[in-house]
Amino acid sequence: MTQYFLSLPHDSAEEPTMQDMDPAELQEIIAAVGAFNTAVQEAGAFVTAGGLQPPSTATTVDYSGDSPVLTPGPFVKADEYLGGFWIIEAENDDVAIEWAKQASRALRSRIEVRALQEEPGA
Repeated sequence: MTQYFLSLPHDSAEEPTMQDMDPAELQEIIAAVGAFNTAVQEAGAFVTAGGLQPPSTATTVDYSGDSPVLTPGPFVKADEYLGGFWIIEAENDDVAIEWAKQASRALRSRIEVRALQEEPGA
């Protein structure tokens, strides 16, 4: 079965976090996402998931040369960034998109769906 990356974009100008949200709205979203997570787990499609801290907290590590170079911040400047994700297993794109629709509704946000690459010949 193919694994899919369901990603949650955020606006870089705002760097929203759960601490910044209205507590009542946050509780509604937490409940909706909890129900979504339960459904994915019960269907046997759940692999892993997580929320990420904003890019301003990142450190980029580049050890492609002779010594490592550590740079504070994200590896790329962008208008949006990855705020959270799920990795799920699904039979095909259509099934993964159906899960993404449910995630989008729970989070009240856009969700991007991409299949993970598989090793050639696997």
